[in-house]
Amino acid sequence: MKINQNTVLQGKKVTLVPYTSAHVSRYHEWMKSEELQRLTASEPLSLEQEYEMQRSWQEDADKCTFIVLDTERWSGHTGTEEDCMVGDVNLFLTDMEDPTVGEIEVMIAEPSCRGQGFGKETTLIMMFYGVMKLGITKFEAKVGQENEASISMFKKLHFKEVAVNRVFQEVTLKLDVNEQQRQWLLEQTNHVEEKNYNVLNLQTCASET
Repeated sequence: MKINQNTVLQGKKVTLVPYTSAHVSRYHEWMKSEELQRLTASEPLSLEQEYEMQRSWQEDADKCTFIVLDTERWSGHTGTEEDCMVGDVNLFLTDMEDPTVGEIEVMIAEPSCRGQGFGKETTLIMMFYGVMKLGITKFEAKVGQENEASISMFKKLHFKEVAVNRVFQEVTLKLDVNEQQRQWLLEQTNHVEEKNYNVLNLQTCASET
């Protein structure tokens, strides 16, 4: 999605940056994992296909994607941006007749970063962005039945389980953002800083020269 191609959202644990070609190689390595393929209901792609997918996600009007970085490592400049990657988050506009509906999908790919609140903060920041920038008022999440940690996380964020698909072994959870939920979300994300991706990259290049 073009709207977020220059947006950085920095939280305490995670920082969301646009998905660029520089991230594809690491992402491709992640998706060779059978566990991640199972948890995300994904098929393995070739590296060339992964680059094509990255380009399409950047251009498509119905997909908003960020790469999730470890804020501590990224802000401390302890390695390249690729070294700081821990996962990704997507928001799909699934109902063309109702642009206020968004399906959210979160993946913390690095095993060492799971169970530490990375997924929770990532989800909250993406929800904040969806509400404030994209006009989303209804969120949906589809999670594999075996992914109990993810189901529990969404429920802690006020999502309600509304359906179970036995065929696809998938649980659907939903959240309608009323005014009370909106205020709660703003409180949960009042620490998030929005920055300019191009400016940050220029500053990094300047500091390295």
